[in-house]
Parts: sequence; C-alpha cells; structure tokens
Amino acid sequence: MKLFLKGERCHSEKCAIEKRNFPPGQHGKARKPKIQGYGLQLREKQKVRRIYGMLEGQFRNLFEKAARMKGVTGDHMMGLLERRLDNVVYRMGFGTSRAQSRQIVRHGHIQVNGRKVNIPSFTVKQGDTVEVREKSRNNTAILSSRDATAHQPVPNWLEVDRENLKGRVIGMPKREELVQIQINEQMIVELYSK
Repeated sequence: MKLFLKGERCHSEKCAIEKRNFPPGQHGKARKPKIQGYGLQLREKQKVRRIYGMLEGQFRNLFEKAARMKGVTGDHMMGLLERRLDNVVYRMGFGTSRAQSRQIVRHGHIQVNGRKVNIPSFTVKQGDTVEVREKSRNNTAILSSRDATAHQPVPNWLEVDRENLKGRVIGMPKREELVQIQINEQMIVELYSK
C-alpha cells in the first residue's frame, strides 16, 4: 500500500509501489500471505506509525492520552497525530514529506506563537500561529518544498500564507477530513485494548 513516505517521489513513476508491487525474493509474486485478526490490527498500527514517523513508545503514549479523553478514542488519536508540529508543517506545505518536516522542526527553523520550537511532537492548539523563523526564510529546502507542494490542498482546519511562510490553526482536525490515506483507527484501538 502506498504510504507517501518519500514526498514527491510517491507522486511520480519512480515510486517503489508503482515499480514493484510484490514482496522481494524469488518467490515474491507467488507468495500470498493470509493475514487475519491480530495480524491485521498489528499491520494497521505499524502503517500509522510509519506514516507519522513515530517510535512505539511515543505512539503508545499518544494512544493512552487519547484513551483518557472523553469521546471516541480513535478520533481523538487521529486528531492528536494531525496536531503534531511536524505534521502541521507538512500539511502547510513547508516540507515535501513528514520526515523532511520533522527535520525542519528539529533544526530550529519553526516558531510557534513567536517562540522557537524544535520538538516535532509539540502539539499545536487552536489559535496557534506556526511560521518559519526570520533567519530561515531564505532556506532553499523550505522554499523548494513550498513550491513543490503548491498544488496540494490545505486542510480546512489550517489557514496558510505561503508567501510569508506562516499559518494559523483555525480549528481542530476532524476525522472526515483525513481521507488521504485509508486508516482504520478502530483496529488500533482494539489492538491496544487487549
């Protein structure tokens, strides 16, 4: 399944899934594994972890935080994942992939509400202003990413000014808006509830 981990490469013919959509090895095409129950739940969790670039401990803590919130755990979990600073930078178009956005945040190019933040797992709130720092506005990686992602739509819960490299969180992400990748968060909730 295409997870869009490699940024622009996933939208071209160079994508590995387009080139070779079967497991490696001599018997890759013939092998058809049957996955059911626990295997499906585990695969769904691993898929979400790889999409957002998180370690197991981080992901587990985020799930437990979502489980403590009132309401549907799966929706809260997806909302917390989307509100991570590295993901917000990716959604605004300042990075072509979440990994690149994570690196941009880690290297101190981003500020939230006028203060430098270099923690990718920082959770933004409604009303927060996320922008590229003044010293980093001429960074070629950020500018080329902005130009490469100009065609991508911006989620409804974000307001972006691409010219000034800044944006605002104007709402909370809703589960219905996250349809880019097929994720069944209920299977992750079932896996962690065992």
